[in-house]
Amino acid sequence: MNEDNANENVARSLEVVATRAGNLAPKVAVVLGSGLGNFANNVENAIAIAYGDLPGFPEGGVGGHAGRLILGRIGGADVALMQGRAHYYENGAPDAMKVAVRTLAGLGCETLVLSNAAGSTDAEVGPGSVMAICDHISFTGVSPLFGAPGDDRFVDLSEAYDPALRQSLHAIAADIGVTLHDGVYMWFCGPHFETPAEIRAARMLGADAVGMSTVPEVILARHAGMRVAALSIITNFAAGMNAVPLSHEQTMDNAALASRAVQDLLHGFLTRYGE
Repeated sequence: MNEDNANENVARSLEVVATRAGNLAPKVAVVLGSGLGNFANNVENAIAIAYGDLPGFPEGGVGGHAGRLILGRIGGADVALMQGRAHYYENGAPDAMKVAVRTLAGLGCETLVLSNAAGSTDAEVGPGSVMAICDHISFTGVSPLFGAPGDDRFVDLSEAYDPALRQSLHAIAADIGVTLHDGVYMWFCGPHFETPAEIRAARMLGADAVGMSTVPEVILARHAGMRVAALSIITNFAAGMNAVPLSHEQTMDNAALASRAVQDLLHGFLTRYGE
């Protein structure tokens, strides 16, 4: 999507939100990954806007992603929740989340919290584990900033995942008794799962988990000046690490193993954010 169209869609989406949500001023936004859609039930006085009513927002196309923007309050904080995201593999556009992320920034969101389902490359971190992403590796060779104008497209990603936000998540995890791992996430394009050889390469390069999302939103958010935190639900061991065939159904089934823990983490984070 070219810049003129993206800017027009952001402006129109902001108008829709202003009309529907009035004076809500969210400072933090959350993208809810696979298996976390029902976290939106925690939102007080929720206002739901279908992505189809927001120009430039992603079309639904992946099981477990409802395709709605939810606005309201959690623990005293105004929040914006995205139930679902676009993936690069859906249409080959690395900037498919550009309008959505810029709209969140335009609403006043200073922080973006991302969640995803991921495969583990670490035999000690199995399905049902939760990982805070501390860094990423892109295995795709593409960027959501292709074609962006100006020198601000040269975004510094040396601390893409805000250390203070990650520290806050660890403090909350300790308080509620959740084991929270730290790790590096490697972005593969999908939609096919990785090969055993690719997973061996990922481990050699320092990846602790692999997945098909999140990195484009991180880059877009940093480009928009937002702070970023990200959580992975480990749903499976990566290819070649055991004999269990990989499938989207397995991802959705195993996401439930850690869904409660991640929802408790998010609720604690948003509650403290509002203090």
